Amino acid sequence: MPRGFYTDDRGRVRPVGGGGGRSGSVLLAGLLALSAVGYGGAVGLSTGGSGGGGPGPGVAERRAEGVDLARRGDVEGAWRSIGLRELKRTDRRRSGCEAASFGEVREFLLRSGCASVDRVLITVGDEAGNSAVVAVAWVVFGSGGEARAFRDVVDAPGTGDVRALGAAEVGLADIAFTGANYGSDLDRTTVAVAEAEVATGHLTSAALDAVAEVAARLPA
Repeated sequence: MPRGFYTDDRGRVRPVGGGGGRSGSVLLAGLLALSAVGYGGAVGLSTGGSGGGGPGPGVAERRAEGVDLARRGDVEGAWRSIGLRELKRTDRRRSGCEAASFGEVREFLLRSGCASVDRVLITVGDEAGNSAVVAVAWVVFGSGGEARAFRDVVDAPGTGDVRALGAAEVGLADIAFTGANYGSDLDRTTVAVAEAEVATGHLTSAALDAVAEVAARLPA
């Protein structure tokens, strides 16, 4: 494996700062900023370092830890592993499959249908006042084959998406989710998709990508 790349859970070779299935344009420089120069202490969202003792785990290791903890249901630990804590979360909202989507994603759901779509909006932040808002949706299908086919569609750039809940529900002005910082996960018949954007302060693209990757593995 070339230095600066890793293999994700779908067997794809991606840059260490990779942008989920959507963008692929996250800069490695941003990821290095996220790592807080590799020193001990939490990985925060700003480009500033966190003081502390010797070299700490790299960004890939911290993000992998966050993903693993999220999959095991340790939400607080997952955010803490990348230097964050949860600030606000909306109630889980269930809606119709077609009404909650647009583009080719909606066309897929019109053809195949789905069992349910649940959506939440979460804000997370670090101790310096930098924060992100992340939209998470869980789309449940009747079979694993349908779920895999849906993930292939929603992961592809320019194919539409599941609509995010309004940012006003977590006390923020309207925020456009671009899909540039994206994560997804497949668990049997459920596909989770997550997108993150800046809420306050300064965040690198790589920081937002890490937020989305962890959020996509949160418990359904």
